[in-house]
Amino acid sequence: MKVGVLTGGGDCPGLNAVIRAVVRKGVQEYDYGFIGFKDGWRGAVEGNTVPLDIPAVRGILPRGGTILGSSRTNPFKTENGVRSIKENLAKFEVDALIAIGGEDTLGVAAELYAEYGIPCVGVPKTIDNDLSATDYTFGFDTAVGIATEAIDRLHTTAESHMRVLVVEVMGRHAGWIALHSGLAGGANVILIPEQRFDIDKVCAWVTSRFKASYAPIVVVAEGAMPTDGELVLKDATTDSFGHVRLSGVGEWLAKEIEARTGKEARTTVLGHVQRGGTPSAFDRWLATRFGLHAVDAVRDGDFGKMVALKGTDIVRVPIIEATSKLKTVDPALYEEVGVFFG
Repeated sequence: MKVGVLTGGGDCPGLNAVIRAVVRKGVQEYDYGFIGFKDGWRGAVEGNTVPLDIPAVRGILPRGGTILGSSRTNPFKTENGVRSIKENLAKFEVDALIAIGGEDTLGVAAELYAEYGIPCVGVPKTIDNDLSATDYTFGFDTAVGIATEAIDRLHTTAESHMRVLVVEVMGRHAGWIALHSGLAGGANVILIPEQRFDIDKVCAWVTSRFKASYAPIVVVAEGAMPTDGELVLKDATTDSFGHVRLSGVGEWLAKEIEARTGKEARTTVLGHVQRGGTPSAFDRWLATRFGLHAVDAVRDGDFGKMVALKGTDIVRVPIIEATSKLKTVDPALYEEVGVFFG
């Protein structure tokens, strides 16, 4: 058995832990051979590969990013993309493919299996934690930890100058990072994409905080929207999966708060720092378990499935189940933390 491995979409802490676990177990227990496709689906389309063996994955567990490289290539939007993938799998004698990625990468894997019979197993990766059918994706815990530490640090500088600090975090159209880091970091306002926000209410919370002689911290997810406005974008261009590049709401919000309250407001956009660097212990643990169970799925011939976390168990679910809709923040959960606003 020869297994191909690829990592697609945005980079994410824990990707290397998956690759290491897949190769270590596959080689040691099943005597499989492995090949890595460089830069996600682009490598599968172009036939750009690297050998994967135990020496190749030694020492990569604590490293961020991915030794295989990544891209947002969509083979269904690439000329002869699917045909090229099938030809390259035959050329390199690949019997099965393990695709590690988020909504888009796994969506491609699901379609390749369902429509073209290409044997794929999925591993859920995204800092956004927005994949259905799994309790958590690896990368999320690291991103929340980085954002929380940033908020902790910003409290002291906000209070030194008695100004409003707006912290914009990633998450696209799901507010998990904002909700978790905002609550853990003691933010006074948390704004998420699932609940449109009233700018007047935000300003009232900010004013209330100043009356208590504290400087407010506002955490806003990049996809959050005001009740009477639209998504704030710096760049309206789209990638090959049709996604716009989010960011800009933090800066817009700071200007609105300053204009309406008369209080100085500054913005910190955490951006890609949330995706970089060494993964947390939890993400290493989760990514490793995902990798071990993914190669088991290959052994069992259980294709078209994604490994997922349910409680403390790793289970298999149809990839289509995980990509058919986003996992978003429940309104009741958001309401629960509202007691800390203002």
